[in-house]
Amino acid sequence: MGYRRRRSEQNKNLDDLTGSTNKKEPKQPSFSKLSDNIDYLTQALMLSSDLKVRILQDGTAAILFFESLADNEQMQEQIFNPIEQGKWGSISELPHGSHTEDLEESLKNLLQGHAVFIEDGNKKLTQFSVTSVFNRSVEEPDNEKVVRGSHEGFVENLMININLIRKRIQHRDLIMRYFKVGKKTNTNIAIAYMDGIADPKLIDEVVRRIETVTADEILSPGYMEEFIEDSTFSPFPQVLSTERPDRVVANIMEGRVALIAEGSPTVLILPATFFMFYQSPDDYNSRWFSGTFIRLIRLMSFVIAIGLPAFYIAIIAFHYEVLPFDLIIPVKSSINDIAYPPLIEALIMVVLLELIRESVLRLPAPVGQTIGIVGGLVIGDAIVRAGLVSNLMVIVVALTAIASYVVPSHELSTSLRILTFPLIIMAGTLGFVGIVFGMMFIIIHLSKLESFGVPYFAPVSPLRLKDLKDTFVRLPLYLLNTRPKDARPQKMKSMGKSREWKNRGKSK
Repeated sequence: MGYRRRRSEQNKNLDDLTGSTNKKEPKQPSFSKLSDNIDYLTQALMLSSDLKVRILQDGTAAILFFESLADNEQMQEQIFNPIEQGKWGSISELPHGSHTEDLEESLKNLLQGHAVFIEDGNKKLTQFSVTSVFNRSVEEPDNEKVVRGSHEGFVENLMININLIRKRIQHRDLIMRYFKVGKKTNTNIAIAYMDGIADPKLIDEVVRRIETVTADEILSPGYMEEFIEDSTFSPFPQVLSTERPDRVVANIMEGRVALIAEGSPTVLILPATFFMFYQSPDDYNSRWFSGTFIRLIRLMSFVIAIGLPAFYIAIIAFHYEVLPFDLIIPVKSSINDIAYPPLIEALIMVVLLELIRESVLRLPAPVGQTIGIVGGLVIGDAIVRAGLVSNLMVIVVALTAIASYVVPSHELSTSLRILTFPLIIMAGTLGFVGIVFGMMFIIIHLSKLESFGVPYFAPVSPLRLKDLKDTFVRLPLYLLNTRPKDARPQKMKSMGKSREWKNRGKSK
């Protein structure tokens, strides 16, 4: 039913599997003369200083390689040691080399760290995979930590990331498709999906958008996200990014597609909906009572993060009457000596908070923690004593910051902090009416937004009651026996009958 590929060797060249685009690769037949082949390759590579040409066999052969990409130990082991031991008559006869008569293919492999052996009078070029690889260890992502469950995270190597997915889905229906994007960078990317579960129309749409990317450089999935998402001018992310293999596997099993790129530990999951950004592996690794409670806390944080400063400003500037009588005097006394109106007061604090946050991210960890504590306490206390901001505003902005950091997704957390500004301005000019108009605009926008043809606010808009069991709440896993419709799966059932032991025990 779908596209299938099997890897026969663990160390097979990624380019051999890359053939999903319709672009014709340029070809240049090799020459019989050694010097002509060397001249073509060196001139094509602009005589780059790290391109090395080693003349062998009394000038009748040569090996070309990039010293910045090739591993000297591998070259010694795969090429030179067998020759010195006299096991093979020629380098071209070594069994682990691949052959070609296309100079353009050799050029492409040179740029990937291969060594190319050329022999005078022989058009056949022999290529050896001796790429030097540097990988960090597989460890838990710092920005997606969990209490229970797997503590593995993706790394910058594409093959290792695919290995982490395949270890969790050991089934022949798991499909990997390879692409190259970026005219100059030639970045290797892959999409992963379950054949028979993922919608073929969704896969075709993902492939179509990837193949139409014509940029010179694609350095990370973040680049791809802006090229393939539906609405780039929406403040809400339409693609879920994660560094957790278990999260990727769970979404693949629901019928979604994962996009993996070489050189980045971030994997994109598409299509994405609003409520996916509030789901965490901890919800499913713990019992459903605690999972539901934590998820409700997260969803409540959405309203607090975007609406609390605006609500406070509307009360102080327009609607004192909603305050209990006992609070009016304390609130009034705290803002009497403030030089600026509540709107300016709130903007000062929100901008100051963003400055502290950004400085903590950019500084080294020990210094950043110190700046965060000193900046939050010393500057906060000084600005209150100076009469620029009230005590209540400091409390409101602090609660808003905490609520925005509750979101498991960094992209959505940033979006919520951005939405705080227009709501503050509308509350400062129109009071509660401005907040109502602002929230209506956000809800309408969420209802109209789509991600790869899937409603972004599903299953609330359009309403699907069956999918609500894993939205605001998380019911027991054995009741989550159907895949969400927003993933557009071909097979809705995700599991058969569960907890049959209970019925069988009663029958006995």
